Amino acid sequence: MRTIAALDSLLVKQRGHLFPFAPVLLGAGVGSYFAQTTEPTLENYLALVATCGIGGLIVVLSKSNASILGWMILLVAAGFCVAGLRAHGVTAPVLTYRYYGPVEGRVVMIDRSASDALRLTLDQVRLRKMSPLNTPDRVRISLHGATELPEPGSRIMTTAHLMPPQGPAEPGGFDFRRHAWFQRLGGVGYTRVPVLLVTPGGEDLRLQRLRRVASTYIQQQLPGSVGGFAAAITTGDRSGIGQESLMALRGSNLAHLLAISGLHMGLLTGFVFASLRVLLNLWPRVGLRLPVKKLAAIGALLVAAGYLALSGGNVATERAFVMVAVVLGAVLLDRRAFSLRAVALAALIVLIRRPESLMSPGFQMSFAATTALVAVFGWIRDSGITLGPTWLRPVLAVIISSAVAGAATAPFGAAHFNTLSHYGLIANLLSVPLMGVLVIPSAVLALSLALFGLEMIGLKLMGWGLEWILLVAHWVSGLQGAQGRVIAPGPMVLPLIGTGMLLLILWQGWLRVLGLVPALFGLVLWSQHERPAVLISADAALVGKMTSEGRALSKPNGAGFSARIWLENDGDDVNQSDAAARWVGASRRVVIGSTEVVHVIGKRAVDAFSECRAGQIIVTTVAKDLTGGCQIIDPVRLRDIGSVMLTAEGKLYSAQDLAGHRLWTNAPAPQMLGAGQ
Repeated sequence: MRTIAALDSLLVKQRGHLFPFAPVLLGAGVGSYFAQTTEPTLENYLALVATCGIGGLIVVLSKSNASILGWMILLVAAGFCVAGLRAHGVTAPVLTYRYYGPVEGRVVMIDRSASDALRLTLDQVRLRKMSPLNTPDRVRISLHGATELPEPGSRIMTTAHLMPPQGPAEPGGFDFRRHAWFQRLGGVGYTRVPVLLVTPGGEDLRLQRLRRVASTYIQQQLPGSVGGFAAAITTGDRSGIGQESLMALRGSNLAHLLAISGLHMGLLTGFVFASLRVLLNLWPRVGLRLPVKKLAAIGALLVAAGYLALSGGNVATERAFVMVAVVLGAVLLDRRAFSLRAVALAALIVLIRRPESLMSPGFQMSFAATTALVAVFGWIRDSGITLGPTWLRPVLAVIISSAVAGAATAPFGAAHFNTLSHYGLIANLLSVPLMGVLVIPSAVLALSLALFGLEMIGLKLMGWGLEWILLVAHWVSGLQGAQGRVIAPGPMVLPLIGTGMLLLILWQGWLRVLGLVPALFGLVLWSQHERPAVLISADAALVGKMTSEGRALSKPNGAGFSARIWLENDGDDVNQSDAAARWVGASRRVVIGSTEVVHVIGKRAVDAFSECRAGQIIVTTVAKDLTGGCQIIDPVRLRDIGSVMLTAEGKLYSAQDLAGHRLWTNAPAPQMLGAGQ
């Protein structure tokens, strides 16, 4: 009884502070859906609906703090169901084989790939000899030949190579198939021939065409990477950023300035809100008779909605708009605008609308930064701490916000991108304030002056600010030791760190320090995580073995994507050629315990190879039947199971083993290697 009484007393202290835990519990349900290795059945969902009913009954019938338990059950079960409903709701055909032939479709998006190739995303797709029921809703084609870019909304035709979205480069890695599933992207590929215009853009996709026109005009007025940077932060079109500038921004931890996220949306709406409030107050009849603050909030919300539409409305921008709308809504309702409740409400809306975003680095990093900033500045406000004299407060606020946001997002950025920017704080301190005082206001000025044909004044001012930011990015990224590499964490690391951080911030009372336990445990697990002893690419073209110097690769070129991902996840800052030089001896053999892996490359080598005995794994680039008890891994078998890894204990796992059988994996069960085989 004393334990129950103590627990009840503990929960009483949390009254009024429990709402921020709602998205945490909903997210736990969403995360548990994506953690499954088999797709839930109808019986599973019926059981969850019953669970929701039980949770609801506890909430309704309980007159004590036991209702909190009911809400916990209800939110976790609801999160699982919301994720499942969303996954089934976006079901669309996916290619099941490699296709080469004519492709026709409507251009809905133009962007640039990681290899700097322009890409077209098409809908209303038509493929040769393929029924509409089996034709993907969307395909994405990289342009490797000289061609004139079509307008969004125009219908084009080309001859292209298409394939299904590919699985992880290594078992347990990022699964592009899941990402493509929620984008209804059923095929990806490339073309080396010109794109032919079938029909120009019609009345549809007007906003996309306006976005393209605005981006082109900005890049014409501000040539080079500055123009590409300006187009990126105004229209969301990042195709004009050069690779050199892009790498500098990433190396200096300033790449977040490219994505239209909470920073840009917050700076824009904040500037518009403050400007409207000042202008309306200058008009006595309005300032004295009408709620100027609320009118300014409505105006800022309309501008934010226009910015969302013009920028293409991607997930990150939608998330930023939701957060800004919640803040401005709080102003309209005379509530505290910046509070953990507002952040929690924004997170709930995003998770219900797009539950898959929970798995993205954008969601994790943006809400980690926002939650930490609101908590820290709320603590400073409630504690009565002043940040020095008036003239010094903005400077200290920028330093504190940059440090807090950097610390909150560091583990998530390191986990997803395997890098740490050692001088990112310096770069952000020298760049972010300029975004608020010059770049964003200049963009608004350019838009306002465009009505009179004087937009170049604003664009020129914006260009000066962006030139400075690029200068800072190149300087910081060029410093010795600017970037550090970190090993990819295990699957439980980020959930543990996230849970610990949330408990530390959201829980009321001294027990919040217990949040350090899971966070520190997650960091320990991260530091002890072992990388696979051997990795085999999904096309059998590359084998990588772990050595004391790092991973050694069986080839200095070819299968470059797999090589890059493996080395990044190892936390190894070398290229494929240098990693191949680590492979000692001409024989491509690896011995792990009692298992020997032999890599045989090329048709002649495969035809001449006859060795096969128990305890061997023969990786061949060309299919061949061998007798003698060895296990053969060739492109035919890997087509269904994906990439393969061998642990230090000699256990073999495929990407399909760890990804399981979900809506997006689309693989037959009999072809799996089987965990621990």
